[in-house]
Amino acid sequence: MTVKKIVGTNITSPKGFKAAGMHCGIKHKKKDLALLVSDVPAAVAGVFTTNAVQAAPLKVTKEVVYNTKKMQAVIVNSGNANACTGKQGLLDAQAMQQLAAERLNIDPSLVGVASTGVIGEIMKLAPIVQGLPKMEPKQDLESAIDFAQAILTTDTVMKNTQYSTEIDGKEVIIAGTAKGSGMIEPNMATMLGFITTDANIESEHLQAALSHITDITFNSITVDGDTSTNDTVLVMANGLAGNESLTPVHPEWSKFTEALHLVAQDLAKAIAKDGEGATKLIEVEVTGAENDVEARKIAKTVVGSPLVKTAVFGCDANWGRIIAAVGYSGAKVNVEAITIQIGGTTMVENGEPIPFSEEKLIQILKQHEVKIDVSVGVGEGHGHAWGCDLTYDYVQINASYRS
Repeated sequence: MTVKKIVGTNITSPKGFKAAGMHCGIKHKKKDLALLVSDVPAAVAGVFTTNAVQAAPLKVTKEVVYNTKKMQAVIVNSGNANACTGKQGLLDAQAMQQLAAERLNIDPSLVGVASTGVIGEIMKLAPIVQGLPKMEPKQDLESAIDFAQAILTTDTVMKNTQYSTEIDGKEVIIAGTAKGSGMIEPNMATMLGFITTDANIESEHLQAALSHITDITFNSITVDGDTSTNDTVLVMANGLAGNESLTPVHPEWSKFTEALHLVAQDLAKAIAKDGEGATKLIEVEVTGAENDVEARKIAKTVVGSPLVKTAVFGCDANWGRIIAAVGYSGAKVNVEAITIQIGGTTMVENGEPIPFSEEKLIQILKQHEVKIDVSVGVGEGHGHAWGCDLTYDYVQINASYRS
């Protein structure tokens, strides 16, 4: 059995996971409080924002990931980031951890906390205190949907995916749910990602796999170049599939990492596609770079260029903006070997423009997904990045975010 995508995604599909989501009153109407729970303590791995300003929930969750190295539950709220809230913010994040632990009758050191929303506002704990006792985490699709909805902010759609594979003769499932729409410039971004798996793997090896995969997925998307304060991706692996413990020398290690990579890539692309006000997903693939890191650097520079993003929005086949972004990326390029294609149509070959049909390119740029290929003629490096167009609606959404 190879890695297989599962239709009808569900964060609780891996054995032993339950979820819940509800409206408790942090936001006016929409769901705003969520729980994700494993039947048993799970190995955990996490990656977090590189912003020097980090929200209180990250400090609490990092303690669990790096010190306890096991996680049994995570409590998530939307509507308030609990960021830049000083000592009170940390006390509130710790209170959320304690409240969730008491509700689930588990040790607080096994509970992660994640928050997303407006920065600089003190968390309202009363709605959480009142809402938590009403939450009944369950292992069904409705509860998984409730969870996925409760973590959203300006997102227009839920973001879910799921894959399965067979390891040691046991079915292993990896499922993921994420949110993210604006302030998306990972390393990381205003995004939260939660991945569950019933694979048997120690935290050390899970962390190594996630850290590598993050570089080529979540850290290869951009919406607007802003890095937020709360961004977190967590993977919980509870071992209930019953496979032998996975390590890099396990003969089927690659099956697990491939499935984890696909889950992370699906979620990353869904976030890029749902950028605030976006109408198109832009994918940039770079070949011929000095190495893979340089290739991703070029790809991310191109997809993050406001001029490239607006050209795609306006269906303008302005390849000059693409080659300019390649040039200022800071990566090594051979100008006389640069080749650029949009939607398979070559516009620049070996550094020189070649004739192309404007009418054909306009039709390509009208599609909901636009692919840009760039070759820079230096080496064997290869990389991808994903982003979205920049629209009038992006300005409107962010001009009135707090109101």
